[in-house]
Amino acid sequence: MQGAVQAFLLRGNTVKNALLQHIRVVNPVMRPIMYSRFESVSSTSMEEHGFESTTIADILKAKGKGADGSWLWCTTDDTVYNAVKSMTQHNVGALVVVKPGEQKSIAGIITERDYLRKIIVHGRSSKSTKVGDIMTEENKLITVTPETKVLQAMQLMTDNRIRHIPVIDEKGMVGMVSIGDVVRAVVIEHRAELDRLNAYIQGGY
Repeated sequence: MQGAVQAFLLRGNTVKNALLQHIRVVNPVMRPIMYSRFESVSSTSMEEHGFESTTIADILKAKGKGADGSWLWCTTDDTVYNAVKSMTQHNVGALVVVKPGEQKSIAGIITERDYLRKIIVHGRSSKSTKVGDIMTEENKLITVTPETKVLQAMQLMTDNRIRHIPVIDEKGMVGMVSIGDVVRAVVIEHRAELDRLNAYIQGGY
């Protein structure tokens, strides 16, 4: 999955650069005009107008409250069995872990990988092991804020080989996004940017 993400970004940049090169070759005089036309649509430059400016907050907004496991959680005292059962029921690969009675205070995260590596491989019982015993603790978590750019989050997830990342603001936990959410957002914005470039070439701006 991580390799696919890197290949996607590389291919996307190649296509975008080819389109920009096409504009320069067809009519070099048009290039300064292109910036002014995009600036009339947005105050940002063309380079920032596309997926480079999309944030984690945009993903959470698109998912909606409670969608795709954004707000699913368990406590440190829950059994691993019940946590995995919840993941299966909601078709997600990770749960935020909180302390009992403190839903906004994140204690860690438990993932399918934790279950496989710390329970199955070692022959432990998921029904007698608590989530707090195998979770990734809060002080070891890699997190993002709602203002984090999607591409930055993707880079973090790729570099650290993780598939889920909690979203934290000054008040506490606000959600969680997966690598699938991030890739989906980049694909959508990438297509929109290529459409804008194509529309410009065809005289749509």
